[in-house]
Amino acid sequence: MRVTINQIREMKEKGEKITMLTAYDYSTAKIVDEVGIPLILVGDSLGMVVLGYETTIPVTIEDMLHHTKAVVRGTEHAMVIGDMPFMTYHVSVEDALRNAARFIQEAGAQAIKLEGGVTVAEKVRRVVECGIPVMGHIGLTPQSVHQLGGHRVQGKSPEAALKILEDARALEEAGVFAIVLESVPAPLAALITEKVGVPTIGIASGVGCDGQVQIINDLLGSFTDFVPRHAKQYAKLADIIRGAVTEYFEEVRAGTFPTKKHSFSIDESILTELKAK
Repeated sequence: MRVTINQIREMKEKGEKITMLTAYDYSTAKIVDEVGIPLILVGDSLGMVVLGYETTIPVTIEDMLHHTKAVVRGTEHAMVIGDMPFMTYHVSVEDALRNAARFIQEAGAQAIKLEGGVTVAEKVRRVVECGIPVMGHIGLTPQSVHQLGGHRVQGKSPEAALKILEDARALEEAGVFAIVLESVPAPLAALITEKVGVPTIGIASGVGCDGQVQIINDLLGSFTDFVPRHAKQYAKLADIIRGAVTEYFEEVRAGTFPTKKHSFSIDESILTELKAK
C-alpha cells in the first residue's frame, strides 16, 4: 500500500518528522522506496541535476511526465509527487487542471506540487476539488528565480515574512495536504509550522519544520557543479564513479577487461567447422 495524504497529516499531529527525497529514475526510486522514505518528489530540479540546465525554467511537462513514470515504476510504497513545471498552471485554471490530471492519469503519480501562495490558491482549490492531492511550495520558488533576483533567502523583512505567512494560510485554506518551505529563515519557518494545520516540509528552512526534503544528487554528492549551503553530502559518489570509470578505461586499454569470467564460450567443433568454410 502506498503512503496516503491522511498518513502524512497524522505524522504532523503525532509530531513525527516527515522525510522527502527527490528521485528521477527507476533504479534510484527503487532504492529510496526500499529504505522507507514516505514521500518521493519528482522535482523539476531534474532540469539542473539531470538535464544540465542553469535553472528549472526550461523543463517541460513532457520531461516531467517521462521521469515521473520511471519513478512510479520503481516504487511500491512511497507517495510519488509530480512537480508541475514552469507555466503549466499559471495561465488558467483549465491549464492547471489539464496538466495536473496528466501527472495522475498518464504518469501514475499520487499527487502534484506547484509553486506559489495567494496567487495560485484558486487554481489549487479547483485541482483539489477534482480529487488531485496538491503540495504547495513557497518561500524561494525556483521557477520565479528571475523575479526574485536569484537563489536567495526569502522572508527576511517584516513585509516579506508576512507575505510568506499569508501564502501558507492561503494554501492551507485552498486544501493542500502539505507545504514546502524553501530558503525561509528558520525561526519564521518554525512559526509558520505552528500556525498552519498542514505539514510543512523544509529545505534550507531549519529543523522547526514538520519534515525535510533534499535533492538526492546533493545528498549523494553526484552533482558537482556546486554544493548548496543547506545540503549535507552523506556520500561523495562523484569520486567513487570517477574512480570506477577510470579503472574501466585503463583495463580496456590494457586488454585486461573483459576476462573469461565476463565472456561466453562456444563449442570448439563449431569454430573448427566455421574456419574450414
